Amino acid sequence: MDTIITEIKASFRRGDVVTKFIYANVFIYLLITVVLVINRLFVRNAVSLVEIFALPASVSRILHQPWSLFTYMWMHVEIFHLFFNALWLYCFGKLFLRFFSAKHFVGTYVFSGLMGGLFYVVSYNLFPYFSGVLDYSTMVGASAAVLGLVAAVAYREPNYRIRLMFFGNVQLKWLALCFLILDMCLVTSENGGGHLSHLGGALGGFLFALFLNRGVDITRWIVWIVDKISSLFERKPRQPKMKVNYGSRAADYEFNARRKERDEEIDRILDKIKLSGYESLTAAEKKTLFDVSRR
Repeated sequence: MDTIITEIKASFRRGDVVTKFIYANVFIYLLITVVLVINRLFVRNAVSLVEIFALPASVSRILHQPWSLFTYMWMHVEIFHLFFNALWLYCFGKLFLRFFSAKHFVGTYVFSGLMGGLFYVVSYNLFPYFSGVLDYSTMVGASAAVLGLVAAVAYREPNYRIRLMFFGNVQLKWLALCFLILDMCLVTSENGGGHLSHLGGALGGFLFALFLNRGVDITRWIVWIVDKISSLFERKPRQPKMKVNYGSRAADYEFNARRKERDEEIDRILDKIKLSGYESLTAAEKKTLFDVSRR
């Protein structure tokens, strides 16, 4: 058992941001499932984790649990819901990283999830059709966040072809358009809230790619918050018992770290030029190449 846990930890540490996000969704699903099983075995009537962290449609309920606008996008209560979301997250997450950075992935996932949640809440409170179920409707799942990734890549590379079983090679723009039309047709179905959130998530991914193409990253604030929170859990190096001056060594380390990050970004941009040509670069990427060429 220890070996399995060690291997999972090692896989998580070695994995890219897509792998880490999939692990996070799976872990939260397992945690919720275990708690639900324990509650049922002991016939407990305690408020479930799903009720606490799922996104309610009612504004008054959201005011009592505002964190749910963020937590809902990490939760799944059905194994097949988790499986298909994880599958799409893996496929389009990897494709996303071919054209954008890991930080863009974090920002787009969260931003699209937030947009999907807001679209769901606003729609349920705006349209009379949902008034009968407004007070007890809730939503969970990463679908809106994943559709945001799809929309961002489709806007960035609309003619990029992917192979689909039974359909062959399909351009991303047509795949994204089919998703949007399908979701719009199903907003009055039993899972209307989920389809509404898909539309909001797709809008979030589209806005991210649109503004980034103009040199503005509208998800930068999300990345900043995530970095600040992550820094709280980082292991701090032990302070030496003897007073030693490490000033120059620390400076060298920071310089090398910055240089490594810059070199990786340049390699990614050059690979992108080989794949799609110079004109496919965003304004920010062109500026990065220009700055490096002047040094």
